Amino acid sequence: MTEPTYMQRSSRDPAVLQAQLQTWLADRLGAGAEPTVTDLEGTDANGMSSDTVLFRASWTADGRDYDERLVARIAPAAADVPVFPSYDLPGQFQVIEAVATHSDVPVPKVWWCEPSADPVGAPFFVMSRVDGQVPPDNLPYSFGDNWLFDATPEQQRRLQDTTVAAIAALHDIGEPAHRFPALCQPGVATDPLRAHVARTREWYDMVAAAGTPSPLVERTFDWLAANWPRHESPTVLSWGDARIGNVLYVDFAPAALLDWEMAGLGPGELDVGWIAYAHFVFQDLARKLELPGMPEFLRYDDVAASYEAIRGHTPRNLRFFMVYAALQWSIVFLRTGQRRVHFGEQEMPPDPEELILNRDHLDSLLPEIPGD
Repeated sequence: MTEPTYMQRSSRDPAVLQAQLQTWLADRLGAGAEPTVTDLEGTDANGMSSDTVLFRASWTADGRDYDERLVARIAPAAADVPVFPSYDLPGQFQVIEAVATHSDVPVPKVWWCEPSADPVGAPFFVMSRVDGQVPPDNLPYSFGDNWLFDATPEQQRRLQDTTVAAIAALHDIGEPAHRFPALCQPGVATDPLRAHVARTREWYDMVAAAGTPSPLVERTFDWLAANWPRHESPTVLSWGDARIGNVLYVDFAPAALLDWEMAGLGPGELDVGWIAYAHFVFQDLARKLELPGMPEFLRYDDVAASYEAIRGHTPRNLRFFMVYAALQWSIVFLRTGQRRVHFGEQEMPPDPEELILNRDHLDSLLPEIPGD
């Protein structure tokens, strides 16, 4: 079995950051709190977007003593080749807080948000640490030798169904434009899907301008425009990066949904297509290595059927949303490839499209999938 490869995410000094967080917390809590920040460490957990920092904080407030295990999500430094063009940490904070207020979907408790870059060099927010297991990305859980791969079929199915149920519960939150104002970017009210794809195009343009243009990605944007759904489903809160690698599980059910950088408003098929395609990517990598993988897990038809049974809404145009998910994954691979080159973990290949791990599959989708 191939050994996991460490991927550097940040150039921040943990000792400096610990002192900065303690100073910030003292200012935030005021006189008499006397906070201490200890046990600060980064994490090799899934995700390569915001910096994730684990720490313990103790303080006094309102006549009681606090001792909390916390997590700081910090916008990445520009020098660290961030995945996305921008990071709205206050917006993410508001989304998580609103999800907790308006649904039973499990999310971490959020404590504070700091919109200024002054205290630690970038905006950040702080939330409670939630215990649980995460299906690994490195190596992908589909490669074997991990708790999810080794689970029984019944346990794997429980994880699949409870995760789809959590996504459906997000989509059941009423009045999403009113309850998630941070996500109401230009164009969302009139055409949320086109606004979503337009933001993805801006993201790709940033990646291409940094040295990895992709004719395949550009051809896929053209395909989307030519095969636009005739009818769109109602607008919901879309988690965005809706995949099991962004969930903490206890007893094969979600204990907390994490990573809200890609949250937006749009049709529910954005998340239905994403969770199924995210597994397909890992399953396809296992297939290429001649590993058995998990071919019966998170199949498109199963995910769509479960979603329909829970919400009473039939997912539409899933072929379109599969291509769109594949497109976004290709941009992720291009950008994380740039990051690996930046940190000296690999050489830039002569053809930047070699960074796209789902390149062959995306290329195969375009002529084979007709428009709706």
